[in-house]
Amino acid sequence: MPDIIQLLPDSVANQIAAGEVVQRPASAVKELLENAIDAKASEVSLIVKNAGKTLIQVIDNGIGMTPTDARLCLERHATSKIKKVEDLFALRTMGFRGEAVPSIAAVSQMEIKTKPQNGELGTHLILEGSEVVSQEAAQCPGGTNILIKNLFFNIPARRNFLKSNPVETKHIIEEFLRVAMIHPEIAMNMTSDNNEVYRLPKGNFRQRIVNIFGSKYDQRLVPVEESTDIVAISGFVGKPEFAKKTRGEQYFFVNERFIKSAYLNHAIQAAFEELLPKDQFPSYFLKLEIDPAKIDINIHPTKTEIKFEEERAIYAIIRTAVKQALGKFNIAPSIDFEQETSFNIPMLKKGEAIPIPSIEVDTNFNPFETRPKATQNSISFPFKRNETPNPNWEKIYQASTEEEPLQTKAVEKEVEEVSENRKVFQLHGKFILSHIRSGFIVVHQKRAHERILIDRLTQQLDKQQASSQQLLFPEDLALNAEDSELIISLMDELNLLGFDMRSFGKNHFIIHGVPAEANGQNGGDLIEKLLEEFKQNLSELKNSPKENMIRSLAQSMSIKKDKIMSQQEMIHLIDELFACEMPYSLPNGKSIVVNYSMDDLEKQFNKR
Repeated sequence: MPDIIQLLPDSVANQIAAGEVVQRPASAVKELLENAIDAKASEVSLIVKNAGKTLIQVIDNGIGMTPTDARLCLERHATSKIKKVEDLFALRTMGFRGEAVPSIAAVSQMEIKTKPQNGELGTHLILEGSEVVSQEAAQCPGGTNILIKNLFFNIPARRNFLKSNPVETKHIIEEFLRVAMIHPEIAMNMTSDNNEVYRLPKGNFRQRIVNIFGSKYDQRLVPVEESTDIVAISGFVGKPEFAKKTRGEQYFFVNERFIKSAYLNHAIQAAFEELLPKDQFPSYFLKLEIDPAKIDINIHPTKTEIKFEEERAIYAIIRTAVKQALGKFNIAPSIDFEQETSFNIPMLKKGEAIPIPSIEVDTNFNPFETRPKATQNSISFPFKRNETPNPNWEKIYQASTEEEPLQTKAVEKEVEEVSENRKVFQLHGKFILSHIRSGFIVVHQKRAHERILIDRLTQQLDKQQASSQQLLFPEDLALNAEDSELIISLMDELNLLGFDMRSFGKNHFIIHGVPAEANGQNGGDLIEKLLEEFKQNLSELKNSPKENMIRSLAQSMSIKKDKIMSQQEMIHLIDELFACEMPYSLPNGKSIVVNYSMDDLEKQFNKR
């Protein structure tokens, strides 16, 4: 039997490695920026065209490379940072030249110009898919200039899976900010399609945050400082009154490396627990210094996830440090002993008499006159009713009175008559209970409204017939650069769905109108909630951007879980739900309606 196991050619091995390291243009940007930081650069420039698909260029004034180093950096497992196994557990650098460059070169057309700062001549390398086309001496500035052209040119399938330019640009901006923020001592610039996105001068950490997010942030930051044997914490949290509906401005850095940690994020949320409603998120920019031997940064290919040896202790320290910072700056709530003002008795002046209380009587009041009843704690749904009750609903829902289903074309009269004959009950402001012939059903009211909105928004977008509610006073909405790119990519569809919004300067938008279904919600809050939902839904790759946007908007506009509803509103909601094609579940599979039969109930009571 002939041998069948063979060593892969380097070009194939590099392409496989590239699949781990280079998932999209932003991945290449991250690796090249980190290499520039490790090269001790004091100024780094990023230039991208066509969202990085056509060009990614990173220029630094770091130490540069000799001709031999320039060639070796293209070889796998070549590094200047690691010499023995123990070095893996004491890494404080971002990366090393040989870590990602071969992988990027394997899926692009690459050009490298580099020269040591004390060298006379530099090196110019041209590569195509890992193959060195030419290498020659050249005149160039000290430092390194790497150009990545036509990313994934030799892997068309990977290129076809890339998102739209605004979405890919958003990811590039995200990676740029993660590197730029933690290195304020380095001047960093970014240009996209010949437009300057950021020009960040050298400064301290606070100045870098302000330069990124705007001068208004200087008054929004609360310093956090804590040093223990386990971890040293420094940085800032945002004041509670400036919390947002999105999680975008939340940054953890461990040993100058950006990380994601739902566990540590929960520590911050816990510190703000009594200061913010559940649907708002604080901003934070926190740096953690930990012994490298007590963390593992290699549990994820992108190194954004870290395993901590003393995770529970770090959680407690972060929570306490943030709470103390908020309390120190008089932001945490204090106990209010203010007395009831109605019991305040004013002091009388000398010779002043106590006024005799007077009683006012409405002489026109007639107790036998019929007056309209006020409805409290009710909401109105901008639903469009069918001319007749939906047949699907008649099969499922039967009034306990055994009467014939109502048949009327007068919408308002139908709602009143249905209200008199159907009894539904709200449970904990979250569920609607209604009996049917075979038992009873439980409806999740928020998901039901979300399902209705998804169907309606889909129809409106297909027919381009959405209605808009114009605002009396237009709203000014300021976003960060990455969220601005995302909104720009969705602008046409958003306006087709009833928004009246347009760009107004760099990262600013003017909202003139919102969808009629928004039911009076603030336009800026609605957009921020939409962005948060959209970014969370991005992980579901099977959804198209259009489906994602509709789902996100429906989630943003749906009623709150604790909304108190009247009988008429609950019945209206149920009727609209069963007019949908798929009333029982949301697109993500979450249930909307649960059915309990009489047999189910009998079994519960017959248990011993």
